[in-house]
Amino acid sequence: MASSSFLGVVLFTIFIMMTWFEPALCITRHYKFEIKMQNVTRLCHSKSIVTVNGKFPGPRIIAREGDNLLIKVVNHVQHNISIHWHGIRQLRSGWADGPAYITQCPIQSGQSYVYNYTIIGQRGTLWWHAHISWLRSTLYGPIIILPKLGLPYPFPKPYKQVPIIFGEWFNTDTEAIINQALQTGGGPNVSDAYTINGLPGPLYNCSSKDTFKLKVKAGKTYMLRIINAALNDELFFGIANHTLTIVDVDAVYVKPFEAEILMIAPGQTTNVLLKTKPNSPNAKFFMTARPYVTGLGTFDNSTVAGILEYESSSSYKNLPLFKPVLPALNDTAFATNFTNKLRSLASAKFPANVPLNVDKQFFFTVGLGTNPCPKNQTCQGPSNTTKFAASVNNVSFIMPNTALLQAHFSGQSKGVYSPFFPISPLIPFNYTGNPPNNTIVSNGTELVVLPFNTSVELIMQDTSILGAESHPLHLHGFNFFVVGQGFGNFNPNKDRAKFNLVDPVERNTVGVPVGGWVAIRFLADNPGVWFMHCHLEVHTSWGLKMAWLVLNGNLPNQKILPPPADLPKC
Repeated sequence: MASSSFLGVVLFTIFIMMTWFEPALCITRHYKFEIKMQNVTRLCHSKSIVTVNGKFPGPRIIAREGDNLLIKVVNHVQHNISIHWHGIRQLRSGWADGPAYITQCPIQSGQSYVYNYTIIGQRGTLWWHAHISWLRSTLYGPIIILPKLGLPYPFPKPYKQVPIIFGEWFNTDTEAIINQALQTGGGPNVSDAYTINGLPGPLYNCSSKDTFKLKVKAGKTYMLRIINAALNDELFFGIANHTLTIVDVDAVYVKPFEAEILMIAPGQTTNVLLKTKPNSPNAKFFMTARPYVTGLGTFDNSTVAGILEYESSSSYKNLPLFKPVLPALNDTAFATNFTNKLRSLASAKFPANVPLNVDKQFFFTVGLGTNPCPKNQTCQGPSNTTKFAASVNNVSFIMPNTALLQAHFSGQSKGVYSPFFPISPLIPFNYTGNPPNNTIVSNGTELVVLPFNTSVELIMQDTSILGAESHPLHLHGFNFFVVGQGFGNFNPNKDRAKFNLVDPVERNTVGVPVGGWVAIRFLADNPGVWFMHCHLEVHTSWGLKMAWLVLNGNLPNQKILPPPADLPKC
């Protein structure tokens, strides 16, 4: 970020109050996080970015299932700030979810806010990031949730656990990049590099010293907690001459399976077990990632690399360095094959509670479109008279000026949002065939309203308008089960009969396949307003987002809690 954009510090004070499930044991952990400006040099280019405690990426939050977290954020920068705790279910605590203008007004300069939530029924890897504009390009970090005391992993206990966070590095201010793109209507500039734990690695010019190195011992099992925090790209990842065992995605255990290469979309997390070789080889091994690309726009096709080296081999000089063979940039077959292997454990201890009976069915198209260029202005979109836009069911979401949850809770929603989001496209068409002549989208702030405990089936269909593309969709406030996916147009008569209702993978972020569809099911048992959006930040900026409003239930424990006294005001 350009130093002129930030004049201060964002302060996080984190008090983690440990709620243990053993008698006479109470542990309180205190964390103090400060987000501040720091000069960082990458690719021989120095700039001032937002960091937490002088670290990029930010420090990890380590908690245990059942813990209560109090996170105080004090904003001392010019930009408004909000923080999202990605994947945390926020049961009845929607005020702590974090997306700006959805569950809260952002924290303004000089103001503070305490995020207060309890981790219920989750263990694994999640992450936190800024949830306003493109500030999450540098403002992110891991959330590591350990199992309850005495509850083992359903796989061999790892010798060590290591977070691996993919990001993107921009030599220029990302706020300036997206602001210019929205003004001109064109696509934003792409990043200058991908990063592993903030480091681009030796395959870029002038960055060999900025390389993440993972030093391991022979004959040990390591857990890599992998997070894709990149702004706009799904990624392939692999380690040369080593096999990974996938055991967890989005903080949910899966049936373990081995893979040489994995695919991970922005917003997703994947825990893998890395079993090192029984004897230290006299070699080093690249661990690399590069994008899986399905769209027609510009993208960064570079490769980020870290190095895996064995401790007893590090004394040797001029060791051979092996590289993994990653799939081609557009290898949809590989991506599909990998995602099809993901299955819930569906065990007695970790059941897959898939809604078998559905109360409401929804069909959402997701994809790109256009908005007309303002009068007397030349745009840089698909034509000089149009701007790029994105939509769900042809509705491009307009951010309100008042937070949706606040408007709903106070009963003052009139003029803020409409409760009539379309449950299916108003004008059906051949979604993956030749695109229609009219690519103009509508614009509005519309919500789907659900009674408490509604079981939902949602089909998300990619469209070929301005080109088919994979879209990683993230749902706040819920996990969901991915019961089916395929290519072409969804056929309810044939495709629904093939749904997996036994052990489908449970996630919070799922990719809508390029030129295809995905089917998810979830139980709307969490009252509040919950954002759903593409985690390709450029598409979110163009309007590929919407929100669900889940009403209170009848019982006291089925109602959203009152807002905290320090809830930010708009």
